[in-house]
Amino acid sequence: MELITITIDGREYTVPQGITVLEACRSNGIDIPTLCHDPELTSSASCRLCIVEIEGMRNLPPSCATMVAPGMVIHTQSAKVREARKMILELLVANHPLDCMTCDKMGDCKLAEYAYEYQVTGTAFQGEKRNLPIDDSNPFIVRDPNKCILSGKCVRACEELEGRSVLGFAYRGFYTQVGPAFGRNYGESDCVFCGSCLAVCPVGALTPKRMKGKGRPWEITKVRTTCTYCGTGCSFDLNVKDGKVIGVTSAPDAPINGRQLCVKGRFGYDLIHHPDRLTTPLIKDPATGEFREASWDEAL
Repeated sequence: MELITITIDGREYTVPQGITVLEACRSNGIDIPTLCHDPELTSSASCRLCIVEIEGMRNLPPSCATMVAPGMVIHTQSAKVREARKMILELLVANHPLDCMTCDKMGDCKLAEYAYEYQVTGTAFQGEKRNLPIDDSNPFIVRDPNKCILSGKCVRACEELEGRSVLGFAYRGFYTQVGPAFGRNYGESDCVFCGSCLAVCPVGALTPKRMKGKGRPWEITKVRTTCTYCGTGCSFDLNVKDGKVIGVTSAPDAPINGRQLCVKGRFGYDLIHHPDRLTTPLIKDPATGEFREASWDEAL
């Protein structure tokens, strides 16, 4: 692989030819904010938050869609870049509910994280906000279109990872929203409940229904385990609070499946604490034909 030399924030780096500016920066520990980018998905460059300043270019290009070139000089934190990023965030927050105190995504929300970093308060622009009904027709996923920032990650995950193409963009301009075709709700769509959309959503527009109100990210301990529903060997994180499993989340570094899971793996954890679950061995008494509790030694 051919290597080239570029300069990022005044320091020279040697990077492979054919990668993006975003990849070059992140591979060298330089953080650039993104809301629509995901390494497992195609680049849409829709949020524009990853813009950088490149000497010789008139505009501020998105780093996720700009390829490195020999001798390129990049500025990731110039005053011009930070001012533009702050304006982008102000525009996003202007049409976003500011209910962070009660949002289940708080603590794991990229929009809130960047708003804090760039001191965005949501007061720069005042005007009409979306007031769309919350869609809870899906048995596992709650969809709040008012919190959607139109990153398109759920659309691409459904199409590129699962091959289902259940979600898409509808309408235009201020009225643009993401959802199933023909205005159908989530429950009436062809969704197979894999939850890939949940795994990639950067805000609280998509949340797992059974975890809603159960705990905030900082209250939860994640325990990596292997799914037992089939022999594929998918890994995921059990979300544990107060000694009880309250949900399952997938992990990008899972060696077999990454963030992809089937409906059983992602949502089939309710058996763990189900009141009908057997907790002791049972043996049928031949005399009465009734089951009775037994010790493990006796059962074995």
